[in-house]
Amino acid sequence: MEHNTKRAPGSAAFLFVFITVALDMMAVGIVAPVLPKLIIQFQHGNVATAARYTGLFAMLWATMQFIFSPIIGAASDRFGRRAVILLSNFGLGLDYLLMALSPSLGWLLVGRIISGITSASYPTAGAYIADVTPPQDRAAKFGMLGAAFGLGFIIGPALGGLLGGIDLRLPFWVAGGLSLANAAYGFLILPESLPREKRRPFSLRNAHVLGSLKLLRSHPELLGLAGAMFVMALAHEALPNVFVLYTDQRYGWGETGVGLALAVVGLSTTVVSMLVVRPLVKRIGERNAAILGLGFGITGCCVFALATTGTVFLCGIAFIALWGVAGPSLQSLMSHRVDPTEQGQLQGAIGSIRALTGMLGPLLFTQVFAAAVHHGGRGVLGAPYFLAGALLLLALLIGLKVLPPRRGAQAA
Repeated sequence: MEHNTKRAPGSAAFLFVFITVALDMMAVGIVAPVLPKLIIQFQHGNVATAARYTGLFAMLWATMQFIFSPIIGAASDRFGRRAVILLSNFGLGLDYLLMALSPSLGWLLVGRIISGITSASYPTAGAYIADVTPPQDRAAKFGMLGAAFGLGFIIGPALGGLLGGIDLRLPFWVAGGLSLANAAYGFLILPESLPREKRRPFSLRNAHVLGSLKLLRSHPELLGLAGAMFVMALAHEALPNVFVLYTDQRYGWGETGVGLALAVVGLSTTVVSMLVVRPLVKRIGERNAAILGLGFGITGCCVFALATTGTVFLCGIAFIALWGVAGPSLQSLMSHRVDPTEQGQLQGAIGSIRALTGMLGPLLFTQVFAAAVHHGGRGVLGAPYFLAGALLLLALLIGLKVLPPRRGAQAA
């Protein structure tokens, strides 16, 4: 065992981190199609009450991510990445088994809260990558993590729907089994990436959300990059929260059409993360890749908002997918601006940013869409995507302000 923890991290270690993120997201996705139905079952078929509880579950899950992402990230700076990743996998596996056995709605709620905590391992995975990857290659590796994230969300809901058709609790058993198997596999092959001499004391003063803000203010460019990432992540919430409603209302798409379109979005985004980020960043640099990616995102949102037919709308997916080069580039640029002992805290702060937009975005974009429907007019229905495009324009302007072009070199 000692031999495993001391050997240098290699391709097998990165593959494990990739699989960890994919399985975490797959586990989240597996239960997505069946959780509302299980809540309805606990409410004896009362759909209205079940809908309110479903919203509460989602809000609490995102809140746990918001609170615990920086804590878990800072803990990895103190105790090492390996221990935190393995404990997260183990805890997530046990938690899904708890939800599979839940005898009441209260127990299911407790399980969902714990799931929000234990599935906050993405920051530690990001810190692991920052530890073992040269600065010039980080954007590509962060892009691969984004691909793992996307793959999990593509496969998870489809698998969950199939398993849920057999038994509503079966997806929880499978999600728990996948997480526990991943923990056992990592226990055998995952080396530690953070040497003891580079670790820092754990302090709740620095680990909570406000402590993360202090870190983001420690470098003149870091807070600006964090602001750009927040605005970009908020704009991204337009996709999952109004996509189904918008395409149904404007183009009359049914469940099959929407499902296929979402699959195309997921697959194209994954392809960009795996095959486009690395060569693009190598050619034009992280700063220019981030700016270009935001430009693609603005174009894609405008196509979505203005498309008068479903065919034109589908053309916008290509631009939305290419937007995917911006996130890994911004994340890598931020990682260059903190000490190696603070990578976990930084990735935790990024996790909190994403969780916060996950809490704010659904309310913002659904309300904008509701107002658009109320005022009528098919052109007005594109308001949520116009708003997303405006937010991306703001993120682009922040990026240009924080990272002006550097003569004779690619900005990094």
